[in-house]
Amino acid sequence: MLADTDVGSIITAGQSGVQWGYRLLLVQLVLIPILYMVQELTVRLGIFTGRGHGELIKETFGRFWAWISVAGLAVATVGALLTELSGVAGVGELYGLPRLVTLPLAAGGLLLIVLTGSYRRVERVAIAVGLFEFAFFGVAWAAHPDLAVMVSQSVQIPVANHDYLYLVAANIGAVIMPWMVFYQQSAIADKKLRPEHFAAARLDTAIGAVVTQLVMAAVLIAAAATLALKGVKPNLTSVGDLSTALTPYLGVGFGRLVFGLGIIGAGLVAAIVSSLALAWGLGEVTGYKHSLEYHPLEARWFYGVYALAVAGVTLAVAIAPNLVSLNIGVQVMNALLLPVVLGFLIALAARALPPEHRLKGWYFWLVCAVAGATCVLGVFGGLTGAGLS
Repeated sequence: MLADTDVGSIITAGQSGVQWGYRLLLVQLVLIPILYMVQELTVRLGIFTGRGHGELIKETFGRFWAWISVAGLAVATVGALLTELSGVAGVGELYGLPRLVTLPLAAGGLLLIVLTGSYRRVERVAIAVGLFEFAFFGVAWAAHPDLAVMVSQSVQIPVANHDYLYLVAANIGAVIMPWMVFYQQSAIADKKLRPEHFAAARLDTAIGAVVTQLVMAAVLIAAAATLALKGVKPNLTSVGDLSTALTPYLGVGFGRLVFGLGIIGAGLVAAIVSSLALAWGLGEVTGYKHSLEYHPLEARWFYGVYALAVAGVTLAVAIAPNLVSLNIGVQVMNALLLPVVLGFLIALAARALPPEHRLKGWYFWLVCAVAGATCVLGVFGGLTGAGLS
């Protein structure tokens, strides 16, 4: 769940605060139960079927639909990796380190973590790295937000404004991501969690949904309190832009340090998760060995896909340094993929689970209604903001 607040999400939250003050804060809070609802289904499917997401789609709906789903996953994963590694490189540039230094170090670290560890070890390292995201709570506190203004603006929702709707779509796509769905279900299956672990896994997911959205809210609050309410309207398209805009109000040393720690934590944990999601997803559809419990020589394709994704995007970011400007666009793309992602997820929860654990009754219709509304808002906001509707 910590991976859900990735570099693109942080920049999207910062841009939301700069452009609209606290008017998108309520969106962050409303997305908490929606995020939990979506990811809880992956827990349920992983525990009670023992199958990863791609494998279960193939078994239930056929190989063609499995490939459609994995194709969307591949697009989303590449977009995510571009933002994560661009963000990590941006932190290095804040301290005068060129990308030719930071990118190989980041890629080497990502490969080392996965190629030398079991699932349990990889999970522990990723959580430890992801905890650096808590630095953003320090940023929000140092910004000294006015609570009265925060409450007042948070309920001012300009629903007719296309730019506002575009950022709503970006925030939705920054929270509900295809690779998150694939990763959590595959991770549950790889850990071989059993029905007796269901309650603990749901609690874990619920806590994660709250924490990850509070991190997003903290970034938005910091940007709104220090920039929007002071009349500063920079266009935040990179980590450097965000840090440079905030440091006059937070202090150069403090601003760079906490943003550096937060971005590195967010970027690396999301890079691990999104790359593994792609390696798992392709393995589940093609049938190659796909588990972190295998030695790299036993599961060459699994580890090869992971390594190729990391190395390929690292090279792309090194060659084209302005890729980070795609951050918000990547999140909107995630929102546009939601009908496919959530459609498969709900269909599996209604058909592939044992009868006693299937979605049914009032909760089935609630999930359908919430997912439908989220998809409509994400797609409409994305297309409207892009000038396509």
